[in-house]
Amino acid sequence: MTSDPTGTPKSMIEFLDRLIAGERVSRRSALRRFAAAGLTVGGSSALLAACGGVKGTNEGKTTVDVTKVDHPTKDPVGKVVISNWPLYIDKKVIPGWEKKVGGKLDYIEDYNDNEEFYAKVRQELEAGQPIGRDMVIPTDWMAARWISRGFSEPIDKDNVPNCTANVLPALKSPAFDKNRDFTVPWQSGITAVGYNPKLTGRKLESVNDLFDPKFKGRVTFLTEWRDSAGLVLLAMGKDPVTATKDDYLAAIDKMGEESAKGQIRRFTGNDYAKDLASGNIWACIAWSGDIVQLQPDNPHLEFLVPEQGAMTWSDNMMIPKGAENPYGAETWMNYVYQPPVAAKITEYVNYFCPVKGVKELLIDKSPDLANNQLIFPDEQTLSRLNGYPAFSEADDREITAAMQKVTGA
Repeated sequence: MTSDPTGTPKSMIEFLDRLIAGERVSRRSALRRFAAAGLTVGGSSALLAACGGVKGTNEGKTTVDVTKVDHPTKDPVGKVVISNWPLYIDKKVIPGWEKKVGGKLDYIEDYNDNEEFYAKVRQELEAGQPIGRDMVIPTDWMAARWISRGFSEPIDKDNVPNCTANVLPALKSPAFDKNRDFTVPWQSGITAVGYNPKLTGRKLESVNDLFDPKFKGRVTFLTEWRDSAGLVLLAMGKDPVTATKDDYLAAIDKMGEESAKGQIRRFTGNDYAKDLASGNIWACIAWSGDIVQLQPDNPHLEFLVPEQGAMTWSDNMMIPKGAENPYGAETWMNYVYQPPVAAKITEYVNYFCPVKGVKELLIDKSPDLANNQLIFPDEQTLSRLNGYPAFSEADDREITAAMQKVTGA
């Protein structure tokens, strides 16, 4: 069996490409492919873990000529301003970058929800004005929107050789950015169910368990319909990748009914973590890395990837159009794609790392992390993961409006 330079069999690379494209792959197919490739959990999980994201792109295409991108080097690099999600970096890696490039990083943790952040900067983007950021970290489907609307600055590939060399093969060519001209994956993860069995009084098995009347007012869902409605659809026995607009609207209607009854306490962004840790809520739609981060202080917390399936995604480093220091942003991309630096970030954030070689670095240093199923999940878990759907902008707006009506946004 032939292999790519990373040692991954070509049949597996083709299989991963199918997942990136959004094609539904059954668990049986997944396990058969892994077995045929002779891959173990350690050999395959990091590569497949981050697969997912949008099946395609929104309508509209950028007209930027990416072959003519030239961001001149600067020495020193100067100030770089980054917006990212909370608890998404080990800040101890920042001084290393600052010393190496002569830069100063203004790292702002002001991402709580993709739509919420986009709404804050949309007016400036549409007016062709800088948003005061050199880098943003949108999720796959939102990155597709930025690219299609011309709100993203293309990357000067000459300035990010580590990204080109070290990105996992499965993440090299997502449907929304085939050549990674505008994005570099930051981290990936799973959206499923986080809960405290000491408070629920039992193990949970399905997203449908969140609708148990015994948990009334102790449940939260995410504001992002692709995550929350996708999981509800899986519990209904539907494929979230191929589900229709009407399917998603039906899932949102169900959440609306449960919210009106008081079953769902509220709809959240990243801010559900505090309520789950304190016991204000008992169960929620959650992101995998958050649960891993909370478990040392809350060992009773569990993360359920239901038998019916869960959602998977990547958050992506992207330079906004009109950024003041695109070269500085590229030096940051290049820096964090060094495996030792990426390993430190992975040890802290506990999401899927997109950089090759990280698991191998952690096996001796942090074996518990290297063997953690939420960071390097096994084949059974991976076979349950599903990407996001692709809708026209008109359908996307209709579904978003329906979700906003339910969440009160």
